[in-house]
Amino acid sequence: NGKYFEKALESLEFMVAIDIYLNETTKYANIILPSTTGLETPLYDLVFHQFAIKNTAKYSEALFEKTVEQQHGWEILKELTTRFTEKENPLNLEQTLNYMLQFSSYNNPKPSISTLKEHPHGIDFGPLNPQLPERLFTADKKIELTHPLFIEDLKRLDKKLYLWETNAISEYPFSLIGRRHLRSNNSWMHNSNRLVKGKNRCTLLINSDDANSLNLKENQLVKVTSDVGQVKLPIEITTSIMPGVVSIPHGWGHHRNGTNMKIAQQHAGVSLNDLTNQKNIDNLTGNANFSGTQVKIERL
Repeated sequence: NGKYFEKALESLEFMVAIDIYLNETTKYANIILPSTTGLETPLYDLVFHQFAIKNTAKYSEALFEKTVEQQHGWEILKELTTRFTEKENPLNLEQTLNYMLQFSSYNNPKPSISTLKEHPHGIDFGPLNPQLPERLFTADKKIELTHPLFIEDLKRLDKKLYLWETNAISEYPFSLIGRRHLRSNNSWMHNSNRLVKGKNRCTLLINSDDANSLNLKENQLVKVTSDVGQVKLPIEITTSIMPGVVSIPHGWGHHRNGTNMKIAQQHAGVSLNDLTNQKNIDNLTGNANFSGTQVKIERL
């Protein structure tokens, strides 16, 4: 619920943002500390190496040198931490990464940043090593999928499926999901003309059967309403999404006042968050439910 979240940001006593833009979130900050941009920042990816099908390591040096006035995000966080705790961390980024690599699962020999710099395309350390069942710390060395908490919560799932199958949620008959586009993975990319140019990508994807039943035509403007808000945007008819499901891309909605993203404002789109209910969470885990918001669609 974007509007509800805005009220929460407005109520803060003080807010510091680390960002390169005055956007829909940072406009509520008392201080914005701009960091270096992606091309000025070295990178060792801590996430995607974990998904690789082989043991790999890769360090990418910055394409452009930062100026004297600029600071990397980690330098800003390190300085803030020092001021808050009065304890200074003597390690820089490369020293920290070297330390982490020495305690990694890589062997023969352990890689270092200097070694990775000599191999700019990365190093292949061979196939993954089996870790099961040794890495399971249950008594029977098996994954416990039938914990009583899960089994008890299946009753709630059955009820949800029943409501779906009997169309008992007909006031909001469509299930809304998000999506990303390669050129707009994150909202800051909308302020680059090279990335945002071309046809409008902030559209409501809808199955052709649903479009026919609602008498909707390609690019027609519709109103999408949930139990907390509504947005208006054009539709894009497709067969790549199943009937009963519609999709709005995340990260748009650059129409709010107080921002300074000129190109993004020219391609404002609508915010998916203005339709999501902040009270709609998973009862068992407490996770926010960002997908599967029930909505209705009306032609304009």
